[in-house]
Amino acid sequence: MTLLLKEITSENWEECIQLQPSEDQEHFIASNLYSLAQSKFLPNFETLAVYKDQAMVGFVMFGIDPVDSQYWIYRLMIDSNHQGKGYGIETMKQVIDRIREKPDTTNIMVAYHPENEAAASLYEKLGFKVVGKASWGEIMSCLSMVDGST
Repeated sequence: MTLLLKEITSENWEECIQLQPSEDQEHFIASNLYSLAQSKFLPNFETLAVYKDQAMVGFVMFGIDPVDSQYWIYRLMIDSNHQGKGYGIETMKQVIDRIREKPDTTNIMVAYHPENEAAASLYEKLGFKVVGKASWGEIMSCLSMVDGST
C-alpha cells in the first residue's frame, strides 16, 4: 500500500477540514479545523494530509509537546469513507519513521479516549504500551525508541 504524507498548505487546507471521522468516532477526536488552528500555537508540530493516489484520505498532527519535551502524535484521523483499508496503521508507521529520524527521540506518546477501542487496538499493534491515565482523562501510551521497539 502506498500512502503519501503531504504538508497542509493554503492549497489543501479546505479539503482537509472537510474530512470527517465515522459518526461513532466524532466524540473521540477534535475536528481537523480545530487541529489546524491549534497547530498555529504549537510551533514544533507538523500537520500532514494523508493521500492515497490523488485523494486526500486523512490527517495527522505530531510534534514535541512543550510541557514534557516528548514527541506526541496528537491527531490521527482517517475519513469515514476510507476507513477499514489499513490507512491508519500505514499512516502511523510513516509518522513513527519520521519521528525516529529526528534527533534525540526517546519516546513517542499518544493519548486516546478510554472508550476508543479502535485506537487502543491500533496503538497496541504498533508496540505502544499503556503508561497511565492523563489528568484530562485519556489513556496515555508510549512507544520507546530507545529499546528498538516499533
